[in-house]
Amino acid sequence: MDDQSFPLRLDAHISLLQNDMLLLSRPNHRRISCVQHLAMGRFIRYQKLKQQDDLEKSILHSTEAVFLPLPWEECPLNIFQIFFHLIVTLSLRSYDSRQPKDVKWSINCLRYLLDQPPDSEAFKISLDGITRTLAKELKLQTKMEPAATMRDIEEMVARCHQLLKSDISKSLLIAHTMALKLIECLREANGRLPDFHEASIALAHCLYSRFETTPSNDDYEEGMAILNNIIAFPPPRDQSSECLQQAVPLITLFAVGQSLSCGKPEFLEKEISRFQNWLAVASAQDPIRPLIVETLSGFREVRRLHFGVTSRFQDYHSIDPAPVPSFRDLITSFSQSSGSSKVTNDEPPDSVLLTCDLTDKADIEQAIEYYQLVLASYHPSSPIAFLAGWSLGKALRNAFSLTHDIGYLDKSISVYRDLLTSIVHSRPNFALVVSLGSCLHDRFCWLRHKEDLDDALQLFQAGAHHNSANIQDQFHISCIWATVAHRHGHLSISIAYNRAMSLMRDSLTFTPTLDMQHFQLVSMRKYYEVLPLDCASYRIHVGRLHEAIETLEQGRALLWSEMRGLHTSVDRLRAADSCLADKFVAVNEGLERLLLIDNDDDGYDDLEGMDRIGDLLLKQRELLDDRDDLISQVQSLSGFESFLKTPVFDTLTSAASHGPVVIINHSQWRSDIVILHHNSPPSLITTTDDFHRRAIEFRDQLTSCRIEHGLDSNQYERVLCSVLGGLYDLVGRPVIERLHTLNVPEQSRVWWCPTSVFCSLPLHAMGPIPSGDSTKRYFFDMYIPSYTPTLSALIESRKTSEQSFEKPSILLVAQPDETLLSAFPEIWAINQLDVHVTTLMSSKATPSAVMECLQDHRFSHFVCHGKLEYGKPFEASFRLHDGERLTLLDLIRSPLPAAEFAFLSACHTAEMTEGSIADEALHLTAAMQYCGFRSVVGTMWGMADDDGPELVKQFYKSMFSSKRAGTPYYERSARALRDAVRRLRKNRVPLERWVNFVHYGA
Repeated sequence: MDDQSFPLRLDAHISLLQNDMLLLSRPNHRRISCVQHLAMGRFIRYQKLKQQDDLEKSILHSTEAVFLPLPWEECPLNIFQIFFHLIVTLSLRSYDSRQPKDVKWSINCLRYLLDQPPDSEAFKISLDGITRTLAKELKLQTKMEPAATMRDIEEMVARCHQLLKSDISKSLLIAHTMALKLIECLREANGRLPDFHEASIALAHCLYSRFETTPSNDDYEEGMAILNNIIAFPPPRDQSSECLQQAVPLITLFAVGQSLSCGKPEFLEKEISRFQNWLAVASAQDPIRPLIVETLSGFREVRRLHFGVTSRFQDYHSIDPAPVPSFRDLITSFSQSSGSSKVTNDEPPDSVLLTCDLTDKADIEQAIEYYQLVLASYHPSSPIAFLAGWSLGKALRNAFSLTHDIGYLDKSISVYRDLLTSIVHSRPNFALVVSLGSCLHDRFCWLRHKEDLDDALQLFQAGAHHNSANIQDQFHISCIWATVAHRHGHLSISIAYNRAMSLMRDSLTFTPTLDMQHFQLVSMRKYYEVLPLDCASYRIHVGRLHEAIETLEQGRALLWSEMRGLHTSVDRLRAADSCLADKFVAVNEGLERLLLIDNDDDGYDDLEGMDRIGDLLLKQRELLDDRDDLISQVQSLSGFESFLKTPVFDTLTSAASHGPVVIINHSQWRSDIVILHHNSPPSLITTTDDFHRRAIEFRDQLTSCRIEHGLDSNQYERVLCSVLGGLYDLVGRPVIERLHTLNVPEQSRVWWCPTSVFCSLPLHAMGPIPSGDSTKRYFFDMYIPSYTPTLSALIESRKTSEQSFEKPSILLVAQPDETLLSAFPEIWAINQLDVHVTTLMSSKATPSAVMECLQDHRFSHFVCHGKLEYGKPFEASFRLHDGERLTLLDLIRSPLPAAEFAFLSACHTAEMTEGSIADEALHLTAAMQYCGFRSVVGTMWGMADDDGPELVKQFYKSMFSSKRAGTPYYERSARALRDAVRRLRKNRVPLERWVNFVHYGA
């Protein structure tokens, strides 16, 4: 139809309809149809010719069609559609006439349509169309009646937000258009009435609605500027409380949203600091004070959940669980409150928020019935529907776990999938993705349908890259992904392990102090302790042995490695660019000061005190950003391309330059022994199927017997003897045979680099080894054994200096008491040596004096008590004068680049604190090594006081012997310890007394 003929045809059509109307005087279906078509015709002609009479007649005919007294349930037409057309015509007239009564009537009618139940005939009309028209009318009303502005603006914001959250495919574009128009209107109002805070808050609401869906720094900045202005210049006192009650939650939403979208806590910390200051000046009677306290609590919980900022002094898992509701009562109450109509309120019942782990079948069935009722009563896009669906899926999975009825699992999967489908415009909830993946994996384990496994692993992969999840949650799900893929030989296994390994170190990003980092590692030990081992086992399985060695190095001693990185030598860099070197050193020193702060008083629990964690975190983030920038600049220099990059195999293999290094990987999948030998490929020893289990049994036997019966008991002697024999059978025999094959002569140096439970097993003393005579020989009789926590630590310990060949002076730190009577002969033996000895004893042996003297001595010898603190490895200590303690943390605060050797003649110096992680090697011996001592002698458990004098006398005799001239003195310490222990054995001391002594380092 061409444009010229259309008006003529439309006029003819309207004339025919008018004639029909005259013939259809009685109300019936035909008259309704005729009246409505006439209304439509008039409306179309009005749009073309803009004749006001056509608009008026269209309104009149639509009104007649709506109010004709007919049984509408029998009518083929939808009264709501006719009603909506009437509203549209009235809306159009309202914009032309600016009559408030038309606007009010349109708004009331549109509200009526939106309040209809989701399954009613009303929703055959476009939800977008209804909501869009209402927003337009509300906008008009704000201009016509300023007194109603706040109420109408709030409704417009709510309607826009509803569309942004809806499940209709085209809603996002329409909602954005609405939000844009609304924002423009509110900006205009805000400009004209700067003191009208209600309009300002409404604009901030609208900006946040858009920001929540599509995060934008512009919306964030504008919204926060508006809210900050409200706080800085509040309205009169009688209105300020109400105004701030609205502004504060919006500030919270903006700050949290911006921090999460950027993956940085700076925005959150800024608000925490601001609210702390606000709280400090707010009086106890200030009505806004409770909101400030509540907001601060919320900020810190977000900081904990999303950035992993935690304190070891808080146990977040000790909160009493919510009481299990009576779902039968909830069902009755819900049915009575809702009646035959659907629930339309926006507040979810508290019970929907509960995630009860029910174990009774009847309770679970009632919970399922209740959640199904709630879910059916809300629109699928409603937040309440999401919560109800989430709870329903969990209840169904609980039912499956209890009954093993696969039907429950099928329904749970269906519910979770429906929830995912209802989330169209925002990224699916992390927990929902993970839960659906877990259910699909459960079903695969029962039915073995490969598509379930593929779908589950795709969901786990999505969770491992989910930007709205915190790094710890991403790390956890990536470990689950890797484990499931490994178990079933899935193609994604390598990708999964790569992702998990990259996230493992990142998980410490938002923990500024060393103590907090350890707490963080312990909290995720279930995954951290096994991930590098399992990943290495997979890489060994597929023949990538070099990568396996790199993996084990990357995944162990994370805390020591990070601190060692802060001590990176810049001598070569200084020659290339002294300015860059100075900046790098300054940043590293700043980071180390933060890292080694004592965390005993972190202020986390005191809402009204200084927020030390936030302050530390912001400083850490600033320094880390500066450090990353400096590293990039260094790596761009010629010859510095590998500066501070993860060590590759060719670098790591230099650890074996002075003798073979035996790496033991202890994994549930497969355990292996790898021998690094300089200038030759690594040698792989496969182990028996019971290797993993037996090693754990050996560790448990020693630990439990030591606790139950004590070190000096006959029971412990028998258990230790059995374990040493078992270790020889499990590890010693195959290693010795391979060393022979590799032509490693006996009496050579051999280093152990163990993992997992092997870190606390006496590998150096395995045996006895079968021989042709009756002499008992152990591993350390055939080779000179040492330990190293990592290959990098061993490489670092070999950086010699010219003074290494000069006879050293010794710092003797002694604190004898009535329980250390043999300390005096030991002190006397050291003072008889032909070297200069500086003695700090009794009142002179204070922590500050010791740390000062350590700077001036290459060798140190401690004769005192060693003490461990359960769960607090950095408080492991030497007890000095008047009960003062020199702690592990004190030691690592003071790098000692000139130090070479330390003999720790004290209890527990190479023993890890109970509750700490084996592969982190957080004990006093490792701390001395980190400080700069290249070689250290320590003890695996409590030391017998009587052994000190004889052992030390023989040790230093061997150390300073002229037979090994040309070898740095600290490198003689391993052989010297072996000689001294052999002498001790001749005195027929119990097994545990000589096995106790171990050597670490070069």
